[in-house]
This record gives sequence, C-alpha cells and structure tokens, in this order.
Amino acid sequence: MPAGSILVADDDTAIRTVLNQALSRAGYEVRLTGNAATLWRWVSQGEGDLVITDVVMPDENAFDLLPRIKKMRPNLPVIVMSAQNTFMTAIRASERGAYEYLPKPFDLKELIAIVGRALAEPKERSATPAEDTEFDSIPLVGRSPAMQEIYRVLARLMQTDLTVMISGESGTGKELVARALHDYGKRRNGPFVAVNMAAIPRDLIESELFGHERGAFTGAVAQRIGRFELAHRGTIFLDEIGEMPLQLQTKILRVLQEREVQRIGSSQPVPVDVRVIAASNQNLLKAVAQRRFREDLYYRLNVVALRMPPLRERASDIPDLARHFLEKVAEQESSAPKRIDPGALDVLMRYGWPGNVRQLEHALESAVALSGARSTLYAKDFDLPVDMIAAELDPLALLDVPESGINFEQLMMGIERRLLERALQKSGGNKARAASMLNMKRTTLISKFKSLEACV
Repeated sequence: MPAGSILVADDDTAIRTVLNQALSRAGYEVRLTGNAATLWRWVSQGEGDLVITDVVMPDENAFDLLPRIKKMRPNLPVIVMSAQNTFMTAIRASERGAYEYLPKPFDLKELIAIVGRALAEPKERSATPAEDTEFDSIPLVGRSPAMQEIYRVLARLMQTDLTVMISGESGTGKELVARALHDYGKRRNGPFVAVNMAAIPRDLIESELFGHERGAFTGAVAQRIGRFELAHRGTIFLDEIGEMPLQLQTKILRVLQEREVQRIGSSQPVPVDVRVIAASNQNLLKAVAQRRFREDLYYRLNVVALRMPPLRERASDIPDLARHFLEKVAEQESSAPKRIDPGALDVLMRYGWPGNVRQLEHALESAVALSGARSTLYAKDFDLPVDMIAAELDPLALLDVPESGINFEQLMMGIERRLLERALQKSGGNKARAASMLNMKRTTLISKFKSLEACV
C-alpha cells in the first residue's frame, strides 16, 4: 500500500526522473508532468495527497497557480522548488500558501523528510495563503546556500508572532533580517521600533524601554512613552541584547511573560501587544555560564534561533551584493551604476571582510567616490590591505625568498605551468585564444606544454 500519492510538476525531465526514483523508493505513488495545466487538472479532480512543483513552467507560473490550488483544496500541502534562489522567491512561496520552499539544487533526503512531515501533519494545519503584498525593494541579497537557509526560515516565520533571536558578527545584517520579519509579516502595518542596548547609557535604559511619569525622578519634567508602548501592535527589535544590565533583564522577562509594562513612577500596568526580536554579536550561552545573562531570559528569547553568516562564509554572494550596492549608490546620485573590473572583483571575493556586509557597502561607496568620472572600478580604488592590492596590480608582488631558500627552476616551472593551465581554462580549452591571452603564438603555447610534460 503506497504511503501517499505525490504529484510532481517540473519541465526538466532530469528533475522529474530523479524525484520519481527517490519518492518511489520511499514508498510513494508518483505522477509526473511537465506543465501546470496537467497539474491543475489532477488537483481539480481530487488526485494526489501532496504536490511538488517548480515555480517556472512553460504554460503558467506556479505562484499564479498556487492560490487556485489552495482555494479548491486548502489542506493539500504544496512544496515549491525554484532555481530562482532569492529572498523574494521564498517570501512569495510563503504568501501563496506553500507548505515549504526548496531552492535548487536540493538534498533528496531533506525533500523526503519534508514530504513525510507534510503528510503526517493534521490537515487543518496545512498552510493557507496570506495577503499578497508588493514591495519596492529587496532587503536581503545573496544566493549562497547559507542565505538560502535564512530565506527558508524567514518564510516560515512571516505569518507567526514567535520570538526570534538573531546572532552573528557585527555588520552581517541582523537588523535587516529583523526589519524583513516585520515588513513582510502580519504586523507590517504596525510600528517597527529598534533599540540598540549598547548605545543607551545604562541609567537611562529602563526609562527608554518602559517610559516614565512626570516627576518620577530628577529631570523627569514630562511623561515619557517607552519603546515597548511605541511598538504596540508592531515589532520591537532589541539589538545587542547582551549589553542589558542584569537588573533590567528581570523586568524584560516579566514583560515577555505578562505582556505589560510599568512606567517608572507609576503603579498602573500598561498592556502591550508586541513581537520581540532580539539580536547579539556575543555568545549569549557563554554569558549565561558566566552569570552575565539570565538563563530563563535567554530561553524565552531564543524561541527561534537565526545565525547570520559572516561574509567570508558566503563569498559567492559578493558579486550580487556589489551590484546591489552600486545600483543603490547610482540611484542616490541619479547616475548610471559603475561596474567592477573582473580582477578587482576577484580581490573582493578573496578578502576576509572582518566588517562583513557593512564593510563591503562602505568600501564600494568609497570606491565610487574615489574613482571620479570613471565607469569601471579597479582594485586600487578600494581601501583594502596593501598586499591584496599589490597582488592584483603586480602578480609578482607577493613572491619572496624564504630563509631556507627555494628551488628556482622548480618554482619557475610551476609558475609557467599554472599560467598556461589558467589561460587554457579561461579560454574554454581554445588553444589559440589561450595563446592570445598570454601574448604568444599558438605553436609556442603547445611547445611549452610539451616541454613541461617532458620535465615531469
């Protein structure tokens, strides 16, 4: 007896074949199609216990089909796959009622696990479409595996009020994620209030968060509404939460439990309806062990944990990020976006970026300013370590002779071989083009390859 019937729609024959094999081995009955029309016919006839569909198909986009599927069969789980691995793809999948979004390429074991969960869950818990929205800009950029996981988690959280803890180094985009959770979630029409704990003097934090009554203390000449009240029916973002004094942590815990605040100098509690998102660049578990952070508050805030990867772990996103920031600068200055020389882009991708995305943005803004009227940015335009720029401007700049000495002939042969192989690789195997890149004749290139092979 099959474990369930799966409808698969993808115009890629190879994808259909792989899914058919994997799902069949897992005990499911599988029906395959390469278009949306057939999928819709099957769904409208009541067939299938679950749908797996690509977004882009020859006759109709799955995001246009999804609302009809959810309207006709609201409890039918739909898993959306896409090679368009952007933040907006994940959000659209969530908005249109998809059970799960999977970026291509995907892990088959993970897919089988998701299918199993979807079929095992009570039908009334299946996803339903949210209000469709339009936005002017995309807050998160990147298509690396690390960012894909962030997008998937965010898509699941959009229609919830779960408390979220975002960890990550400074400059990784923690506040951007918090804003995305608010702007694309069900509280989007309410206020978003950001509080940087590290930027507020410790003796003023309680008043900032909870407010005070007139005369509550020296200097309190008027009533002040606190940040929690200002965030009523919206979201409060508590950045650098690890900087919060222990005494205040107890009061924050009470706010989270009781959903009410008490202004300084007042005995009257004020109800607040807020979603709390916290962030820290510290290791809060270490702070808990050192008794600098309350354990009960940590677990109250850490309902859903999100870790923002540093830029060095997602270097493949640098071209997209650079393009995004250059377009942003061009829009601000009402000019055409500048481009980055391929060699300079290679330098950017090899750099470690200790300041993460924020440092990359500032470096690009500075490079645009320093490059003047030029339309292309080169490595020398960026404020990066001298050795990296030198390596780009002069390929021999980093060569040195160690105290132990070197085998000169072997080193030179290695350099020559490396240059020949790189030229051939970049030319797609075209020897004439590779020779041209090295400013030599094709016969010379072939001769050098033969001589190097003879020395092996």
